[in-house]
Amino acid sequence: MENQKSYEQLADLDKRHFLHPTTAIKQQQANGPEFILTKGEGIRLYDLKGRSAIDGLSSLWNVNIGHGREEIADIAYEQMKTLGYSSCFATFSNEPAIKLAAKLAEIAPGNLTATFFTSGGSESNDTAYKLARHYWILKGQPKRKKIISRSQSYHGVAMGATSATGLKPFRDFTNSLAPDFCYVDHFSPQALRDKIKEEGPETIAAYIAEPVQGAGGVHIAPEGYFKEIRSICDEFGILFITDEVITAFGRTGKYFGIDHYDVAPDMMCFAKGITSGYAQLGGVMISETMHNDFIELSEGTLLHGYTYSGHPMACAVALKNLEILERENLIDNARVMGDELLEGFKKIQSERSIVGDVRTLGLIGAVEIVKNKETNERFPEPLAPKVLAEAAKRGLIVRSVVFDNQDTLVFAPPLIINQQEIHELIQILSKSIEAVERTAVSASN
Repeated sequence: MENQKSYEQLADLDKRHFLHPTTAIKQQQANGPEFILTKGEGIRLYDLKGRSAIDGLSSLWNVNIGHGREEIADIAYEQMKTLGYSSCFATFSNEPAIKLAAKLAEIAPGNLTATFFTSGGSESNDTAYKLARHYWILKGQPKRKKIISRSQSYHGVAMGATSATGLKPFRDFTNSLAPDFCYVDHFSPQALRDKIKEEGPETIAAYIAEPVQGAGGVHIAPEGYFKEIRSICDEFGILFITDEVITAFGRTGKYFGIDHYDVAPDMMCFAKGITSGYAQLGGVMISETMHNDFIELSEGTLLHGYTYSGHPMACAVALKNLEILERENLIDNARVMGDELLEGFKKIQSERSIVGDVRTLGLIGAVEIVKNKETNERFPEPLAPKVLAEAAKRGLIVRSVVFDNQDTLVFAPPLIINQQEIHELIQILSKSIEAVERTAVSASN
């Protein structure tokens, strides 16, 4: 009874005072919070009502090492006792930030060697666009300011990041986007080549792509795609930026998503898995070539920076997080368990009439809901949100994507997940899809 009373009180305060991100406001006001979470442990979350659920999306694609890691709490506590915060402006520095930047240079693809730290993914993307444009100013080519991104891409919600996002509903949210952003088909190198020629190569600063499109529906690039993209960028002298905010730090079964494609970018955005969500941290890495050009050509101050760039506690947490990833072989586990997850998806696909394409790369995956498997026809009203609701009742938290005629469930469980837990996730998902399928088939007959 006490918990119920506390829940009702908190739910009321939530409705009156908490404007939630990426939430249906009317639904929140009508129903209150679906979960008021109180604890996380391993792959599970617990709420004030005593319910538990498998965290099938690592909360927001980011809790790679799982919940409740005391090592992380301890390192944050120790750092906060000695130096909780210091600015990194005007050549000030701190040991955790220096060591993390060096560690990232050691593990990053290609010759990415220098890092600009931010507080999260949107800031990382905005920073990448500004640095790319400033780079071309320094190089004497100020007309190079356009950024090309892909359809069905997601790059964040800051103004530049929103403007780069290929999902139109996010751009429609505001009525004044940043200029000089262009979009091409997400799987067509030829579309990029055509857009470059249409706009004029001398006006293009950079091309940005997620190695796997996450929030847009977990779209995995076809074989050879990124090699062609790298070649096109080199041909026209355009910077190639990878947005690894979701795909970095083991999520795909390699340290970085782009590692699957045997190419390296000129710039790389990251966040989320760098700390497994235990602290707010992101960043942009640039190549040694770019870094040397900045050093040689810059005059005066680099007039870009965030209050929490190089935050010492967040950087200390990131270093410990990367240590855990490597010590526990979680990147290899993501690859092996990703194969196990795909097998589970395929089994559901063979049993359920409304399951279309299924796919994974490491521990990021998707299950599409279709009315007709042969034609890929979708239901008039997307069913993925209904499956999501059924799964939540049964103890599994996942996410649905219904943009651009998609009806898709997306998954990214913590990298610590084991075979037994994968089977439990699959069992809950199967029952949830079955429940929705019965209703959908009945309604269509």
